[in-house]
Amino acid sequence: MKVLFIEDDRMNRRVVRDMLDVAGASMVEAESAEDGLQLIDRNDDLDMLLVDLRMPGMDGMTAIRHIRARNDAKARLPIIVVTADTALDLRERCIEAGADDVIFKPVAMDALFEAMGRLLARDGDDDLI
Repeated sequence: MKVLFIEDDRMNRRVVRDMLDVAGASMVEAESAEDGLQLIDRNDDLDMLLVDLRMPGMDGMTAIRHIRARNDAKARLPIIVVTADTALDLRERCIEAGADDVIFKPVAMDALFEAMGRLLARDGDDDLI
């Protein structure tokens, strides 16, 4: 399984990379939404996206809308928002933007794997992790 994590904080990327290593998944990282969108263009083997909401430049919600507006199969990649934002309507806004699920920072391994498992099971690919 190959996951793209779009997150501006290097330590957060490292923590999630270590968690994905435990599951035998590989991770590609982007420090900005703009870089993430370019990596999606260049990688045909991505299975899932993890997207932070608050980043310099383009925010995560805007990036998700760009991904969902694509005219190819990459528009349907499962997207999990990874955020420290705890606004009451956050989940609803993320889903409206096109995200499939939301988990909160600090990221707990069980929360990450449960969210990934739900999306993979939904798509019939639960054997990937």
